[in-house]
Amino acid sequence: MSQNPNLFLSVGKQVKDEYGYEFGKIASFSLTPSGKFDVVFVEQGDGKLLKHSVEHLKFDGADVTLASRIKSKANVLCDQIPLIWRKDQALKELSAKKKISQELYEELHDSFDGALNQLKNEAQVLIDELDKEISKSSSEIRDLNYALVHLEIEHEIGKIGDESYRTALSMIQDNLKRANAKKIDMELVKSKVSSILLGDALKLSEPEKNKLGKATSADTPGLPEPPVIVYVKEIGKAST
Repeated sequence: MSQNPNLFLSVGKQVKDEYGYEFGKIASFSLTPSGKFDVVFVEQGDGKLLKHSVEHLKFDGADVTLASRIKSKANVLCDQIPLIWRKDQALKELSAKKKISQELYEELHDSFDGALNQLKNEAQVLIDELDKEISKSSSEIRDLNYALVHLEIEHEIGKIGDESYRTALSMIQDNLKRANAKKIDMELVKSKVSSILLGDALKLSEPEKNKLGKATSADTPGLPEPPVIVYVKEIGKAST
C-alpha cells in the first residue's frame, strides 16, 4: 500500500495545536496490518511520549497541527444527541398512529432513552473539562497581562533595553492572542454543548447545527476581540 510521504517526513517535526501552542515533536507512527496509519507518538517537552489518532493530525507541508480532542468530542455529541432525540420522537409518532406494537415501542424507546442519557452524561463531563480549559486560559491571560505591565515598567525606568523590550513585547503579545483565541473557542464550544443539553439546539435549523469550527468574534457576540496591544515609543529615548 502506498503511503503519504508527508507522514514519514514529519518524524521529528514540531506539532502545534490550533492556537499555535507547541505541543511536542513527532517520534513515530503506528500502522495497521493493512498498512494504514493509525496512531502517532508525540514527545512532549517533559520527554513523555503520548499517542494520538492520526485522524486528529493535519499535515500542511512541514506544518503539523493537532486538532482539539475536546472539539472533536463536542462535534460528535452535538450530532448524536439531537439525532437520537428525533428518532425517539418519530418512534412515539409511529406508536400514536398504531403502526408499531406497544411492546416494540417500549423496547425501542428504552434503548433510545438509555443511549440519550449516556450521551448527556458524556456531555456534562465534557462541559466540566471545558470549564477547566476556560479557567486555565483566563489565568494565563491574567499572568501575561501582569508580565506585560512589569515589562513596561522596567523598560520605562531603563532596566530593559529597546531591543530586548521589543523581543519580549512580541512574545507576550503572541501568547495573549493565542490564549484569548483559545478561551473564546472553548466558550463557544461550551455554549453549543450546553444548548444541546438544554434542548435549545433541537429548535435550530439544520444549517445552524453545522460542525463546530474555529471561533470568531462573529460567532461569539458579547465577547471581546483578542486584545492587540500597539505601543508607539521613540527608540533611543534617554534613560534616567
